[in-house]
Amino acid sequence: MTADLVLRNVALPTGRRADVVVAGGIVRHVGAPVRADETIDCSRYVCLPGAVDMHVHMRGGVQAEKEDWRTGTMSAVAGGVTVVVDQPNTVPPITTPDLLRARVREAETHAVCGFSVNAGVSPDADLAGMWDAGATAFGETFAAPSSYGQGLDPETLKRLLGRIHALGGLATVHAEEVADSAPRTLADHDRARSGAGEARAVRVVSALAPEGMRLHFCHLSTAASVKAARGTVEVTPHHLFLSHEMFEDDDTRARMNPPLRDEEARRGLWSCWDAIDVVASDHAPHTLREKALPFEAAPSGVPGVETMVPLLVAAVRERRITLASVMEKTSWKPAAILGIPRAGFEPGDRADFALYPDEITRIDASRLHAKCGWSPFEGLGAVFPEEVIVQGRRAYSRGDFHEARPAWYPGQGFLSSRR
Repeated sequence: MTADLVLRNVALPTGRRADVVVAGGIVRHVGAPVRADETIDCSRYVCLPGAVDMHVHMRGGVQAEKEDWRTGTMSAVAGGVTVVVDQPNTVPPITTPDLLRARVREAETHAVCGFSVNAGVSPDADLAGMWDAGATAFGETFAAPSSYGQGLDPETLKRLLGRIHALGGLATVHAEEVADSAPRTLADHDRARSGAGEARAVRVVSALAPEGMRLHFCHLSTAASVKAARGTVEVTPHHLFLSHEMFEDDDTRARMNPPLRDEEARRGLWSCWDAIDVVASDHAPHTLREKALPFEAAPSGVPGVETMVPLLVAAVRERRITLASVMEKTSWKPAAILGIPRAGFEPGDRADFALYPDEITRIDASRLHAKCGWSPFEGLGAVFPEEVIVQGRRAYSRGDFHEARPAWYPGQGFLSSRR
């Protein structure tokens, strides 16, 4: 056998070391060495399957000042993420097959890694048309208003969830309760979109969804919400690693939806680690100019796709969590939920990998690749990958990017219609 790439001396999840042989973007063999066009010695690295970040906002279009497909996916790859799933609350929102196809074409032109695109959920959205056109999932489905997304009332939400269920689709839900007030501080923001209200909203949506529906809750921020959810649950690095008590109370760079909680709630979320299905970044960048507005006018959202896995790998180094759980929550479970081919160490797996050194460094926003140029995680410990493989080819190496390898992973409606 002649291979495109051999990763030599990989420490496999089973504990043994072996060579991983790659050809045509797929793992072909694990075991004895073979000849290859390129080899990478992994003996001093931890090799993880490429992460699937199932919750990003790549912006672009009229929002390109914040981020675009190229800068956003460069940021992803530099953080060990090899597939991103774009949310549909774009400007304009993705509510028709034509808009979804246009978004896919934009990504195919500019992205440097794999991607999927979700469909927007609104009363006038063509859900069936977008499902057939390749939407991976439906949502964020907004059970409460947030940036560029209008909240749905319970009756409308129940009707739309029924339509999604009839298609066999996955609904990804933004569940919050929102007080009718303009917060002026981070603590005000926490109260206005309270953890208790989030848990209530999760229970309401769980009750509205048809029996047997595929339901996924985005960015849950408290232990009570995780425990209340029916279906799969996602949390973000900012809710795991940050609390509003770590910032000045009027620091808009720490403003996001759902809000940062207090330290007690943050520690409580960690206590649910084993019950969490997915860690996703909710990468939602805004410019520093926008964040410099008064608190009540500043937009919610933070960048995070590049720092997500590095923060978790640092937590592994500190023995707070296991490496196996990071692989499960950042790569294998999101791929399974979405129907995206799995990256991994078995023949037939998608050949996406990231190689992490031993050293914990400090996050420095000036070294990151998001267009907005800042990070709420500044100064926190992280382990960034030195090498990233996308579709069996080196895409990133010690700060340098190589050949862009965009690949669209369409949803099950598109795939079924072409069988």
